[in-house]
Amino acid sequence: MQNLPEIDNLIKLISKLPGLGPKSAKRIILKMINNRQEILKPLSNNLSDVFKNIERCRICGTLKSNNNPCNNCEDKNKKYSKICVVENISDQWAIESSSNDNIEEVILATSATVEGQTTAFYIQDSIKNTNVKISKLAQGLPVGGEIETSDDGTLISAFKNRRDL
Repeated sequence: MQNLPEIDNLIKLISKLPGLGPKSAKRIILKMINNRQEILKPLSNNLSDVFKNIERCRICGTLKSNNNPCNNCEDKNKKYSKICVVENISDQWAIESSSNDNIEEVILATSATVEGQTTAFYIQDSIKNTNVKISKLAQGLPVGGEIETSDDGTLISAFKNRRDL
């Protein structure tokens, strides 16, 4: 392959996306170039639109159009008694797809990583002197997981969070 700086830069950028390395990036780029009108042109236009028109809400952090108010913050008909704290927008989407006046409960849905646990502890410590219930998502063995392939931390968490049947 010729040394094309545009392609090299694109490979570097696409390789930064989760789950993609240089080989995958090259295959994606080749597919886009071979399908310029069907994939490359609409993708580049759409990426430009997203760059210009989509931003995070300054209040709740969700994605919104910069031409419209945030649906989460502007919907006065919604009454929330629970807040679910997540680490990133994809976590928020997952929580919202499964099913703030008087908050009764704060549910911590942070990762089982050191960063996630530290964040959960910080939030828990910050609101411990309120009348708000604080809960955390259960952690342990995943459905379909094998005990023999689980790490010590997962097994400890599974035992700690066990429940009666």
